[in-house]
Amino acid sequence: MPCSIVREVIDIESLRLRVQHSQAGAVLIFCGDIRNHSQQKEVTYLEYEAHERMALKQISKIVEEAQKKWQIHTVEVIHRLGKLAVKDCSIAIAVSTSHRGDAYEASRYIIDTIKHSVPIWKKEYFVDAPAEWSEGCEASSVVEKSAKVPSVVKKEVI
Repeated sequence: MPCSIVREVIDIESLRLRVQHSQAGAVLIFCGDIRNHSQQKEVTYLEYEAHERMALKQISKIVEEAQKKWQIHTVEVIHRLGKLAVKDCSIAIAVSTSHRGDAYEASRYIIDTIKHSVPIWKKEYFVDAPAEWSEGCEASSVVEKSAKVPSVVKKEVI
């Protein structure tokens, strides 16, 4: 169950090839891309920082929990740190399962729980406003026990 934190571009095709499995009917890749707006302001770029050792430990726990809940053949999570431009991928989650429903549910659980509980912080830089640290991680060590979106995760309209 590989989890990694990188500072270079995430190679999505290599990730897809690594998670393929002969029993998998579904390989789902989730890419968290940088959008050009937030809080009704134009975004120029983002910067991500993390407590890397703790982040990797918590991501591993989240993946382990997902593997207990769904029949996952292969899973990999890569989070990128540093300065990222609009359209860059900040996180990639790849899940292979026999059936697509499990892949979608497991991927959703993993991203929502990472966003809620892993010590990775995002600073947003705007065109006509001061930079701001984004809400998100509470740096808690509690991994949600259900597949539902954690209650503190605010659903944002994109």
